[in-house]
Amino acid sequence: MSGMYRNIFSVGGWTIASRLTGFVRDMALAALLGGGALNDAYVAAIKLPNQFRQIFGEGSFNAAYLPTYTKVLETKGREEAGRFASQVFTLLLLSQAALLGLVYLDMPLLVELTSPGFVGQPEKFAHAVAMSRIMFPYIAFIAVFALHQGTLNANNSWSVPASAPAAANLCMIAFLAFAAFFPEISPGVAGMASWGFLASGATQLVIAMADARRRGLLERLTWPRWTPDVRQFFVMLGPAIGISASYQIGALADQIVGSLLPTGGLSAISYADRLYQLPGGVIVIATGSVLLKEMSMLIARGDAEAALHAQNRAASLTVALGAPFVVVFLLLPDLVIGAAFEHGAFRASATHQAAAVLAAYSVGMPALFVDRIVSASFLARGDTATPMKVTLVGVALNVLLKIALYKPLGAPGLALATASGLWVKVAGTYALARRRGLTTPDARFIATAAATLFACGALALALTVADGRLIPALAHLPRFARETRLLILAVIGVAVYFPALAAGMWLAGAAPRDLLDRTRGALKRAP
Repeated sequence: MSGMYRNIFSVGGWTIASRLTGFVRDMALAALLGGGALNDAYVAAIKLPNQFRQIFGEGSFNAAYLPTYTKVLETKGREEAGRFASQVFTLLLLSQAALLGLVYLDMPLLVELTSPGFVGQPEKFAHAVAMSRIMFPYIAFIAVFALHQGTLNANNSWSVPASAPAAANLCMIAFLAFAAFFPEISPGVAGMASWGFLASGATQLVIAMADARRRGLLERLTWPRWTPDVRQFFVMLGPAIGISASYQIGALADQIVGSLLPTGGLSAISYADRLYQLPGGVIVIATGSVLLKEMSMLIARGDAEAALHAQNRAASLTVALGAPFVVVFLLLPDLVIGAAFEHGAFRASATHQAAAVLAAYSVGMPALFVDRIVSASFLARGDTATPMKVTLVGVALNVLLKIALYKPLGAPGLALATASGLWVKVAGTYALARRRGLTTPDARFIATAAATLFACGALALALTVADGRLIPALAHLPRFARETRLLILAVIGVAVYFPALAAGMWLAGAAPRDLLDRTRGALKRAP
């Protein structure tokens, strides 16, 4: 179990670095592009490769590849696992070449289908098409990166592939800095942002391939054979693509319906989503990726009880670390958005729009935190069909609510629809897993959940009281009053939440010292 915690903290640390550098990237984009028409076009263009990446790349691919590769590795050895990986690598390259060729036949049509509201705005539409042409090959880089990442993770290499997104963000920041400091040389901020996005994908792939080569795990082109393992991979991949495609239907609905909102609506959704995904991404990526590999390995060895124990420990850690962000985003969305993005071309009106969306998104954050943990009950056993069926129900509700809410509520209505669909998906998946005896919360998880609720109440009270006094106290500051206020509240929040969590666990009958000792040990051993 200590190995799982060590890997979670290792991946989590690098994911925090990735999110922080991504945050700096987003701040630069906000200052240079603002929240208007040009940024709307950029958001629409970047969503195209991101949506295809989630459908055919790391989202669905990892759900099918990592459990299958891990099973081959555990039961047949490293040499056979390498042959399996090379066969999948060859098929992946062929599929990406076919996809790129199909998309480039008519990029304007694809933009028109995904952003119909842009058709009546020729300049915005032209910008979206031009940027999409530059950025779309990103999907190929990331799809191949996902393969190498899965191979490395299955062989217990986590740090280097986890560090790749942070390096990619630095690459894009460099492109944006060049555009800002040398406007007479660069082809405009939008153009440099597009080329920087493409270069960031290539950067991630190079880093993963270099580590795989160093460890003797680099896949090679080979003639694919329809082996039982390859067949099992494709049996899992079909429903896994369905799961990812279902998520992207919701994201696509955001883009289609968002393009019908007044100018700035799509940008508000994008900026709020970046902050919503900041803690969510760190916690979900770290625990979800490590847990899936851990449970796949234990189940392949026939130790289902240990797999259930690992799932409960990952859920306990995720709930305890994620809950304070829900409180902050519900209580202080204007402060968080303003401190993060209200600079340069990003105005107060854009802050208010994005803050309302962030508060709506936060309703679904608890479900986001445990989504992958709950799904691992099925994915680790090679069952991708059951989560897909439940996901389709959640997405159907999501899309219907978007259509119903976008006129009366605007952009926040789309966020509420997303949160509702996610809750339905998580609740349905958990109910099926519980009925089949694949998961059950143990006493330690229940105690942690109760302690977390207690700590959240203490945090909400402390922030409300402190903020009421800070606003008039900092009003005289000529600059950085908002940033200072957020920093002070963050310090108060940490000082209140974690002692309250420890006290709550003690009251609930859990031993906080055990959790702290394991956490401290994992941090010391983390690379």
